[in-house]
Amino acid sequence: MADPELEAIRQQRMQQMQGSNPEQQKAMQEQRQAQEEMKNSMLSQLLDQDARARLNTLKLSKPEKAQMVEGMIIRMAQMRQIGDKLDDASLVKLLESLNQQMPRSNSTVKFDRRRAALDSDEDDDDYGI
Repeated sequence: MADPELEAIRQQRMQQMQGSNPEQQKAMQEQRQAQEEMKNSMLSQLLDQDARARLNTLKLSKPEKAQMVEGMIIRMAQMRQIGDKLDDASLVKLLESLNQQMPRSNSTVKFDRRRAALDSDEDDDDYGI
């Protein structure tokens, strides 16, 4: 007796979740786009063309770091620490100070030639050495 009722309730719940899910996703996506547009307009007002180009280059190579720098620039503007537009030299100084504050990752690449078998002694015999 309870099984058909329980299954009907489950199906109704699933339909509710599926019905509101695309709407919520669309609203969240629109909100993210609006925030991104607002951030880009603020950055275009705060940075000159050369600094903006440097930031875009940084965004291509290190997107996490670029987001951190963008957030820092916007916070500095909100606290009125930036008077005029930041030029390229000011942005470089800001990036250098950020690099000093961030811990460096000591990632190394080790290549074991013995396992790769790229430099085998057998190849020497083929050349008459």
